[in-house]
Amino acid sequence: MLYGWHGHNGVSLGRPNLGFVCTGMTVDGLPGLDGYYIEYDRPLKEDERVRFAYGEEEMPRVDWAKQPKLETASWPEERQLRTFRAYAVEYLRTMLPTLQEQLGADDAQQELGRVARLVGLQFHEETARDMDLPTDVERGDEQSARDFARWLSAILRAQGEEVEARGTEVVMQGWRAVRELALADPVKAFDAWNELWLGAAAAHDRFLSVQTTRSLGDRGWSIAWRIAPR
Repeated sequence: MLYGWHGHNGVSLGRPNLGFVCTGMTVDGLPGLDGYYIEYDRPLKEDERVRFAYGEEEMPRVDWAKQPKLETASWPEERQLRTFRAYAVEYLRTMLPTLQEQLGADDAQQELGRVARLVGLQFHEETARDMDLPTDVERGDEQSARDFARWLSAILRAQGEEVEARGTEVVMQGWRAVRELALADPVKAFDAWNELWLGAAAAHDRFLSVQTTRSLGDRGWSIAWRIAPR
């Protein structure tokens, strides 16, 4: 992670002489991910962009009161929420192409799908209660299917997608979260992301089924979820 993120910031910023010195990490029992950036007098080789100084140096002290601040307090709430959403969606936009490149489309789908399903299982209750919707109902009936369709359509709209809810069916035209991404296998990327909603459906009502149809053609994505008792 350090080489791929902290050590790559100099490359991203067009400053090949910028490196990162790591003075500690939580996983090694230290207080946190500690360190600092330093500009060298020459461009750095790839293996020089991160240096570990455990027990040799300490993270410099920082006066947070003197650090630049983004004056978000004056932002309207809608703007703040859009910023939070963009930050979260960028994780998805980074992970999908990178893991397909690193692992291959099949293994990336399996790994990301497993994680996505767990996230859906974990966070359905919290988000459903925020929307005054039921969770863990275990009824497997038509009303439960309608409730989950309402939840799914609301979450997708909050993500910035164009969605239409039709009773127990949710239809989405396009997939804005991945627009302009170069994906080795877009369909397998979608199937991995879709595990979010399958996990959430299981947390909402284990006796429902969710049938997903998706196609990618010249006019873009056409996607639908049909929720029904099983």
